[in-house]
Formats: sequence, structure tokens, C-alpha cells
Amino acid sequence: MSELVSQPRGFFQSLGPGLAGAVSLTLVHQGARAVLKHPPRMDVLGMRSIKKVSKWLGVRPPHGRALYEQTLIGDLLSNTLYYALVSMGRPRHIYLRGALLGALAGLGAVVLPPYLGLGKRPSRAERSTAFRTVAWYTLGGLGSAHAAKRSLLASATD
Repeated sequence: MSELVSQPRGFFQSLGPGLAGAVSLTLVHQGARAVLKHPPRMDVLGMRSIKKVSKWLGVRPPHGRALYEQTLIGDLLSNTLYYALVSMGRPRHIYLRGALLGALAGLGAVVLPPYLGLGKRPSRAERSTAFRTVAWYTLGGLGSAHAAKRSLLASATD
């Protein structure tokens, strides 16, 4: 067990747990759209971001289904890279690191959009929407930590 505590994890080894956190976050967001009155709409912020960057680059932004699909792919990629930070380095306090990084991402998703010119309603339509945003990003961080811990335990028994 001491080898589990001292074993550092590199970037490429962290991508799997990062993907687990990103997928769990995306599934919660997509599922909530179907059942909640005011779910956090991070996909709307993503679509606005793609349109804004496309215009800044001087290219025509995608529309409709193509824009939505690119947004989901971008969310999965960026969240995978972010949540990979949870399992990088030593596994000590990995759940605390996952919760903190997830909560920071959620707070950023609530606070930053207006300052970036993306509007505020998708993540702050109501107080409960802002709370859910932070909670769900925290869940993604914990999901990444859990996946990292499981893979470390599995590799220690091999």
C-alpha cells in the first residue's frame, strides 16, 4: 500500500480518469436538461464561445446541430484535460483535490461568463441553477478522483 501512496502519476496516465470526470459531468448536464425547469446550460455558453471565437478568427461559425455537436466535443475535451489535473502527481488526498478542482471549475462557470461576454443566465438563471453548476462540476472532480483511485488500486494488484 505504501507504493500506492508514493507513486506519482503523469499526464497521459491522468487522461483516463479525466475523461471519466468529464463524461460524468456531461451526462448529468444532459440528463438535467430533460427534467429540470432551470438546469445549468453550459452547452449554451459553449455555443456562444464557439461563435465568438469563430467571428474573432474571421471564420463562419457553425449552426444548428453542427454547433451543438462541436460544443459537446469541446466540453468533453476541455473538461478531460482539466479533470486530468485531479489525478496528476501523488495520489495522496486525491478526493480532496478532486472536490477542490471541481468546485473551482463550477465557481468559474458561474462567475466568469458575464466577464467573458457570454451572458449569465445559462449558469445563473436562479440561485439553484448556480448551486447545481458548482455541485455538478464538483461531482465531475470526484468522479475523476474515484476513477484515478480505482486504476491505481488495480495496477497495484497486478
